[in-house]
Amino acid sequence: MKIDNLFDLTGKVAVVTGGGDGIGKESCRILAAAGASVIVSDLSLKKAEAVAMQINEEGGNATSVACDVSKEEDLINLIDFAVKTYDTVNILVNNAGLGGGGRENPFNIDLKYVERIYAINVFAPWLLCKLSAPYMQKSGYGSIVNITSMSSINNSPSMAIYGSSKAALNHMASNLAFDYGPMGIRINCIGPGATKTHALSTVLTPEIESRMLAHTPIKRLGEVSDIAGAVLYFAAPISAWVSGQVLMVNGGGVQTLD
Repeated sequence: MKIDNLFDLTGKVAVVTGGGDGIGKESCRILAAAGASVIVSDLSLKKAEAVAMQINEEGGNATSVACDVSKEEDLINLIDFAVKTYDTVNILVNNAGLGGGGRENPFNIDLKYVERIYAINVFAPWLLCKLSAPYMQKSGYGSIVNITSMSSINNSPSMAIYGSSKAALNHMASNLAFDYGPMGIRINCIGPGATKTHALSTVLTPEIESRMLAHTPIKRLGEVSDIAGAVLYFAAPISAWVSGQVLMVNGGGVQTLD
């Protein structure tokens, strides 16, 4: 048995949403390093182009495209672009998301806010799964990875909408595993704990970090590379008999903002 083969994505095509920075960017880079051709999609075309350029400079193969995941036409265009560019889709990483940070006072948000969070965190991944699945089935290789959150299982104040949207994404995947399995497609979720991203930096203070680490056996916050490693595991052949699962990558503990 050659270990390298278990992580080899040569000839595979990966689509990553929210690939312009943070977890999405590092996921694009590690998938490309494993041999996949990567479509870097992001709300900001400039960010997506920069990531694709970096990957190509590193010896990988990547292209970029703008995608607002709240718009159905953009989601359709994203998969069409992947197929026109690389002929198929084998790997889908639903990374783009919105919300969280303990900012959802239930008396200060309205229905439009709730609809937008669910449109981006639940409906967009669902539609991208539906659009890409036929190509995965035809190609004989399919792996879908949803980036959810520790908030999907934590209980925290002012997090009800974001947390429930991520919980919905987890549960959707566990059910879609039954629909997609006979098609040769796996679908799994990764729930990052407190990870050093721009989003976390907007709410993180030394005091909050100290409280988080008090309940974290591995005494540090997560790096984007920690999450990207889990993405590679689910995308690669090594996880060929794993589907419908949620993997919490959280240093062995629970990090909350309260």
